[in-house]
Parts: sequence; C-alpha cells; structure tokens
Amino acid sequence: MIRMLRNWFHQHFSDPQVVILWLILIVSFLIVILLGGMLQPVFVGLIFAYLLEGIVGRLTLLHIPRQIAVAITFLLFIICLLLLVIGFLPVLSRQIAQLVQELPAFISSSQKQLLQLPELYPEFITESQIHQIIGVIRSEFTRLGQNVVVFSVSSVPDIISLIVYLVLVPFLVLFFLKDKDLILNWSKRLLPENLDLAVEVWNEVNGQVANYVRGKIFEILIVWVVSYVTFSLLGLQFAMLLSFFIGLSVLVPYLGATVMTLPVALMAFFQWGVGPQFTYTIIAYGIIQLIDGNILVPLLLSEVVNLHPVAIIVAILVFGGLWGIWGLFLAIPLATLVHAVMKAWFSKLKSHEELMKKGV
Repeated sequence: MIRMLRNWFHQHFSDPQVVILWLILIVSFLIVILLGGMLQPVFVGLIFAYLLEGIVGRLTLLHIPRQIAVAITFLLFIICLLLLVIGFLPVLSRQIAQLVQELPAFISSSQKQLLQLPELYPEFITESQIHQIIGVIRSEFTRLGQNVVVFSVSSVPDIISLIVYLVLVPFLVLFFLKDKDLILNWSKRLLPENLDLAVEVWNEVNGQVANYVRGKIFEILIVWVVSYVTFSLLGLQFAMLLSFFIGLSVLVPYLGATVMTLPVALMAFFQWGVGPQFTYTIIAYGIIQLIDGNILVPLLLSEVVNLHPVAIIVAILVFGGLWGIWGLFLAIPLATLVHAVMKAWFSKLKSHEELMKKGV
C-alpha cells in the first residue's frame, strides 16, 4: 500500500513546477481560510483593483501616462461609490422599512383574495386548502418579521464595519493600482524562480476571469435597470427592492431566476390579486429572463467560461457556502481556476510520460 502511494506521488508530483504550483495554491487557500476575516478589506480592495486594472490598461493604450490613467479610473470608482452610497442605499433601506410596515396589510388583503378562489374555481381548490395556505403564509411572515428585528439589532456591528470598509477599501484600491509594479516585484521575490507552469495557468485564467467578472457586472446592472424600469411602468410597489435582488440573482445561473419568481409573483398578488396586472407582471418578468438568458449572456459572456452546468452549480454551492455573497460572485472564476490547474497538471503529466517513454 505504501509503495503504491509512493509510486502515485512520484508519478504525479515528480515535476518541480507541479509541486510549486500546488504549494502556491495551498498556501493561498490557507491564507484565505485562516485570515479571511481579518484581511477581508484587503481582498475586497484586490478584487476591485483587479477589475479596474482593465480600465487603466485601456487608457494607457491611448498613450495616457499610467499615473494619470490611475487617477482617472480611481475618480470614476469614487463617483460610482458615492452614487451607490448616497443615491441607492437610502432608497433601498426606505423600501425595506416600508415593506416591513405594510406586511400586515398585505397579508390581510391576500387573505381576502385567497378566500374568493374556492368560489371562482371550486373544481380546483377547496376552502380548507385555502385556510391551510393562509396559515402557512402567516407563520412564514411572522418568522420573517422576527428575523428582521433580530437582524436590525445584530447588524449594528456590521454597519460599523461597512463604514470602516467604505473608508479603507478605496485607499487600498488606490495603492494597489498606483503601486502595482512595486507590489508585483516584491511578491516575485517571495516566490521560487521556476514558475513556468504557474504562469501558464495564470495566463489561461486571467483573460477568462477578467472578461467574465466584467461581463457579469454589466449583466447585473442591465438586468437591474431593465427590471426597475419595467416594474415602475407597471406600477408595481417596491420596484427598486425587487429589481435589485433580480439583478443579483444572475450571480447564480439556472437557480437565481427561478428563486426570484416567487417574490415577484407574491408582490404582484398582494398588490393586485389574480388579474390582468398580475399576469402582465409575470409575463414581463419572464421576458426579462428570456432576454437575459438568450441575448445578454451570449453577448457578454460567450466563450468566456467553458464549464459544464453541473460544475457551475457545484462551484456555486461550495464557494457560496464558504464565503457567502463573495463566494457566489467568484464561484465561476474559482471553478475556472480549478479547471485550468487540472488541465495544466494533466498536460504536464502526459508530456512527462511521453518523455519517459522516449527515454526508455
């Protein structure tokens, strides 16, 4: 048994480049797992700097000096951040508070509308079934209200952390962009010299991940804005709140759109009951999802990530469970990294075996 394990290890890890690649990955993973909580602002700053580097690179291609390009990019980043904090978050918080206040009225109106269904459709639903549904709705909304109260009390430290992040992360982003070459040169001194395989993996992953993340951000914004405009034109209440979560739902392919169908349907039912407006809202939401899946995704993300749907779902479950919303956002890029590592590793093993055969 020991001999078999030794032969397997020698076969798969005899190349120093493979060992170096796996050591870099393991050390990086341990740093994130063990120090992720303390270094979270640094990681967030790195992610934003990585995304903004694409804008800096495009500006430098226009023969703009890098320092000026960094200043322009950072200014745009700060403007977007201020618009988010000053313009969007107050609206979102007001709609959440208003939704919590109006929940009892929604439950009361929906109860009246549900009690009419046995009279309209006696062959499909009975009064006892309606009472069971009302009981489930009441218990769920009671639990939701309790969770909101608990969240509002326990979220005070999170609000303080958010304020700290809003100050700290922009500074980190600025330094990461401004001193990129200095930081990279310092990091290279800590790494071994034989990094050919690691560089090969990075080159393969870098373009795909950068294009995927930027494309996904554009997809979120487009779906968010289109949903908000559509729901506002239809007169649906809490359009901003619903459209925001619909935009975020594209982070979870195949599942996000399905999950968000229930809140949209419930809100339309609470407001209008089963009628023309309810039908229009559901149809409009379905059209938005069809446009997203059949036009936006192929346009923004075509051939960026070549992963099987099962692999994507597994990555979302694993990384989302590990790191929450950031795990959901980075699940597919991380899955792409794993795929590239395995591809490079097996390619290296195959070439090593061919050389061994020729030597024999």
